Amino acid sequence: MDISFSILVFTALVFVLAGFVKGVIGLGLPTVSMGLLVLATTPARAAALLVVPSLVTNVWQMVAGPSLWPLLRRLWPMMIGIGVGTWLGAGLLSISEADAATTGLGVALVLYAVTGLTAVRFHVPARAERWLSPLVGAITGAITAWTGVFVIPAVPYLQAIGLEKEDLVQALGLSFTISTLALTGVLAWTGAFAMSVAAGSLLAIAPALLGMAVGQWIRLRAQPQTFRRWFFIGLLLLGAHLASRGMF
Repeated sequence: MDISFSILVFTALVFVLAGFVKGVIGLGLPTVSMGLLVLATTPARAAALLVVPSLVTNVWQMVAGPSLWPLLRRLWPMMIGIGVGTWLGAGLLSISEADAATTGLGVALVLYAVTGLTAVRFHVPARAERWLSPLVGAITGAITAWTGVFVIPAVPYLQAIGLEKEDLVQALGLSFTISTLALTGVLAWTGAFAMSVAAGSLLAIAPALLGMAVGQWIRLRAQPQTFRRWFFIGLLLLGAHLASRGMF
């Protein structure tokens, strides 16, 4: 493998933390993983390393609820948009100059943190979903192809269409699964998902699931709102650091 031992140890610790965050608040594994891994490696390799643990945890979240087929019938235009947007942006994450991807990731993290800290809530009327859903999906896909993070604008949109709590969690799992599959295809097509990186991604499943299990255990015994607030504060600082590092 062409990944050093120190990178493997760092990656394992990152996925324990990212899985922990996902276990507590229901999302954040790819966001935390990308935000920290790019401190030690390129955005393209960081995205490739998170493919398998992200896919495993998101599929788990997607199939855990009872509303998968109704959600698919409602959200299929968004899912198609995610795939199209990701493929249209193929190669952005693997460009030779990584500063643009790092800056984009930082900006995406800052936007995500601000929406979380301010508790901004939008409402999308049902009649607007027909045209807005594929548009949101395409924008999410393009941002995914550029930064490896697929929370903006998918998460605020899914929160705005009036889903019940458990349906929202399952819809997030569905969206993240489609984004992960589309990103995996793009990374494989551009050569970023090489065998050595795929092996590292496979090894990251165990620490991610360990962190997720611990996070779920704590979620049952603590107030997730407090953790969520500090999570977004940390994400804001990390995003600001990455954006400034990419620009200067």
